[in-house]
Amino acid sequence: MLVVRLGAMGDILHALPAVTALRRAHPAWQIGWVIEPRWLALLAAEIRDQRSEINAARGSAMPVVDRLHFAASRAWKRHPLSGKTLSQIKELRRELRAAKYDAVLDLQGAIRSAVIGRMSGCVRRIGEARPREWPAHWFFTERIVTHGAHVIEQDVELARAVAGDPLEVVEPLLPVDPAAESWCGDWLAEHMALAGAGPLALLTPGAGWGAKRWPPERYAAVAQGLKDRGMQVLVNAAPGEEQLAAPITAGGAAIAVTATLPQLIALTRRVALCVGGDTGPLHLASALGRPVVGIYGPTDPSRNGPYGTRARVLRSPDSRRDHSRRDAPEPGLLTIAPDDVLKAADELMAEEKIG
Repeated sequence: MLVVRLGAMGDILHALPAVTALRRAHPAWQIGWVIEPRWLALLAAEIRDQRSEINAARGSAMPVVDRLHFAASRAWKRHPLSGKTLSQIKELRRELRAAKYDAVLDLQGAIRSAVIGRMSGCVRRIGEARPREWPAHWFFTERIVTHGAHVIEQDVELARAVAGDPLEVVEPLLPVDPAAESWCGDWLAEHMALAGAGPLALLTPGAGWGAKRWPPERYAAVAQGLKDRGMQVLVNAAPGEEQLAAPITAGGAAIAVTATLPQLIALTRRVALCVGGDTGPLHLASALGRPVVGIYGPTDPSRNGPYGTRARVLRSPDSRRDHSRRDAPEPGLLTIAPDDVLKAADELMAEEKIG
């Protein structure tokens, strides 16, 4: 079986429970996945060579799939007619056809994912009856009507069509990277020795676009409040988001951490609380079963919110679903105050008996 879900981080994490359920129900199946190279670490421990395909024995380093195929679709879109793009597409087509897949499960519902499924040469291609990009449905040979509210539930419904038997939502399996685990232990030993003991809280202020980003100064107030409660506060300063982390750490209540994706996975396994908006690192914490406080605005948490973990989601009743890539924070998002977030954190910490 071939899974097509290219990106982004949160979307891959939402697809993982369905594929993990398939893996557990059918351990002998050979499962491949087409993914953007930048998200490799969500499916396999970091591999440092430049192979276009990975075919490996399953284990803690690659727990769900047997084979990975890379589609650098974002780069292809920027340079659609370059020799490099055409060569990579040709190589991907060769790989997929050589694998002789029996079924394609399109968990993206986009034209590009549907085209890649067609490239495989597989005659059985399964996708949603109403995909995110409507023309994609013409590429599917089986169109599944889904009923779940959350995208994780919808993906499990699609997976049932492949499995031919009941599947339930299960906790996703993520890889364990020994090098990242070692880095994490060393980093925490160095930085937390300076800050003192206490449960870890991770703030993740970034998001895909400005309308989803709660203001950094409000995260700074939350950081201070969590520190006052005895927590050690970290801020995810992803590359390109250092300007979001700087105001949060300026007062000394939090420490910025810049990590690779494997390192972020290792670090998130150790946190007692994650606070953030509708963004990949928050979904990572949810996938790893960590308590989360989600701060939502234009996106709908009933479809994209934390799932399968202890969570509090804050969203204004005035917010409406809107995926317009606006720069300014959505007005409803700005009605959420730091005290609201701290109250939600207190409730979760009380449940976890933290602090």
